[in-house]
Amino acid sequence: MSFHTPTPDPLVLYGQTFQSRLLLGTARYPSPDVLEAAVRRAKPAMLTASLRRQTAHSKQQPSQGSSHAVPDADDGGAGAHGFWDLLKRLDVPVLPNTAGCHGVQEVIATAQMARELFETPWIKLELIGDDYTLQPDTLNLVEAASYLIKEGFQVLPYCTEDLVLCQRLVDVGCQAVMPWAAPIGTGRGPVNPYALQVLRERLDVPLLVDAGLGLPSHACQVMEWGYDGVLLNTAVALAQDPVAMAGAFADAVQAGRTARQAGAMAAQESAQPSTPVLGTPFWHHAEA
Repeated sequence: MSFHTPTPDPLVLYGQTFQSRLLLGTARYPSPDVLEAAVRRAKPAMLTASLRRQTAHSKQQPSQGSSHAVPDADDGGAGAHGFWDLLKRLDVPVLPNTAGCHGVQEVIATAQMARELFETPWIKLELIGDDYTLQPDTLNLVEAASYLIKEGFQVLPYCTEDLVLCQRLVDVGCQAVMPWAAPIGTGRGPVNPYALQVLRERLDVPLLVDAGLGLPSHACQVMEWGYDGVLLNTAVALAQDPVAMAGAFADAVQAGRTARQAGAMAAQESAQPSTPVLGTPFWHHAEA
């Protein structure tokens, strides 16, 4: 008996290929060792890392206009230098993000520092409009994305599931878009399935669900809808066993992708026998 070997199915973003469709955050893990083990288990395409601005000789927040930055040591207490060493040791592409930025100019400054520090044009664009829900600033997000793209960044914008917003992001040059499933850190899963599915039907660029997934089944579901990948942090970092959960999400993402490619059966309004009775022997239907 011969078994079919699946055709390689890489994720392609801005012309670059990645073997995994899972992107993983690096914050809120119990310890650097747990973070490292989770990353090695999940084998993600990229790791997100945020920046915090500081002066050259102080760990205090700088005055406005400071040009110094370090990776955010939001990794369970490793410290900035230890965190940076960990990222290099893991040898996974880093996706810097502009987490915590509330204005276009702040986003631009942070992105420019990230490009210098991490030596990469990749940037996860976060522009927060509401501190309670951490909802993206939908009124200014397109402007920020347009500027960064013109400056040579490969922008992955974190946004809502609003179709018009996502289309505008594509129009200004974003070659991928990352809508949320629910507010960051809630773990509620897709709260607006209709909008997410319409978004997938209408846009031809890669779509990655970013934020709000809490269970591997949530990740599998959006992949079954045709999403190209997911970005996770809290659901893994705050699990009782982050390493096992990282593996569960990696497996779920792949299962959802395989199911999408396999083509699910059409839902039926009534029961359909899996074994038809036509042609079976007469005595199977005779009364006792």
